[in-house]
Amino acid sequence: MTTRSAQRKVTILGATGSIGASTLDVIAQHPDRFVVTALAANRQWQALLELVARFRPAYAALLDADAARELDVAVRREGLATRVLAAAEGLSEVATLPEVDTVVAAIVGAAGLAPTLAAARCGKRILLANKETLVVAGGLFMAAARDGGATLLPIDSEHNAIFQCLPAGYHCGSAAPGVRRILLTASGGPFRVTALSELVRVTPDQACAHPRWRMGRKISVDSATMMNKGLEVIEAHWLFGASRRDIDVVIHPESVIHSLVEYVDGSVLAQLSNPDMRTPIAQALAWPERIGAGVSPLDLACIGTLNFSAPDPARFPCLDLAYAALVAGGTGPAVLNAANEVAVAAFLEQQIGFLDIASTCAETLSKVSAHPVDSLADALEADLEARSVASRLLKMAARPRLSA
Repeated sequence: MTTRSAQRKVTILGATGSIGASTLDVIAQHPDRFVVTALAANRQWQALLELVARFRPAYAALLDADAARELDVAVRREGLATRVLAAAEGLSEVATLPEVDTVVAAIVGAAGLAPTLAAARCGKRILLANKETLVVAGGLFMAAARDGGATLLPIDSEHNAIFQCLPAGYHCGSAAPGVRRILLTASGGPFRVTALSELVRVTPDQACAHPRWRMGRKISVDSATMMNKGLEVIEAHWLFGASRRDIDVVIHPESVIHSLVEYVDGSVLAQLSNPDMRTPIAQALAWPERIGAGVSPLDLACIGTLNFSAPDPARFPCLDLAYAALVAGGTGPAVLNAANEVAVAAFLEQQIGFLDIASTCAETLSKVSAHPVDSLADALEADLEARSVASRLLKMAARPRLSA
């Protein structure tokens, strides 16, 4: 007879985002198993106030100090007992609270780096969704997790699927015995079969119209270019101790198989579920047990057919750029990530075309040399340099050409 795990106390970094919402939905289904101790976000204090009123955490934190002051006033006005913290120090404090054992790291961007590193150093159980932690500072983070005794549980659907397909007892950070290859699946986004000649005319709204997942605009564009899959390759390298040649990508438009693991004996294990982030989140929250996620069962007979194809390098050049950044090592992935963020922002503002995203990233990679990452400062310095170079390239491209 198995004994249920003790009630877990949870900090959610990125509580107002989509991952935060899905996590809170799962937690709300299991109030006997989880307690929300702290909620943190960037600057959306009104949205965080609603969550504070519902879940009554002991702490709330906002990166933006002005927003934190607004939240503090509102919390006091509502008679809530939640203590409000501010700035990067506040986020790191809620990530390292002694009473908290589980930290959901879902703050988007570089803002999530410091608190996630702090949680790793304190030996927390980390449910990881912040890409930048591994893309920008993968070596540093994995070392901090190892030295601090942290437990890493990926909740991106692809990496969570890989984790589920690896041998029983596997812990992130090392190569699993008997594994030949990791296969990350990709939907192919909205332009999987669009004529290449039409991509030059793609609009932001078209790029954000993902056929399977409901996501924010930036990540939707990354899916359309497959930069998101390239960054996931880099993440998989750190999480699963896999080299560049041991990680492949396959397009699977139904998004039912979330990733696969191939073993040396020829076996291939796959994780299947409906495309709903609550499934990987529930798996990680309860691991090594299983709990309900509120997700409808998968009906394979209704789906009927599952399709697969290799990604076309001409259609998805960002994927090859990510492999190149991984091979370059050091600050290479940080440079690529920063250049992509600048280029995608410019595309969403309709300052550049869709195809300019990849060319901007490629040129930035060629101009910013990769260096070893010995500290978080090294990674952040490379990030700033890449943003500066990418911004300069975009300004030069936007200048009207003088007639001869």
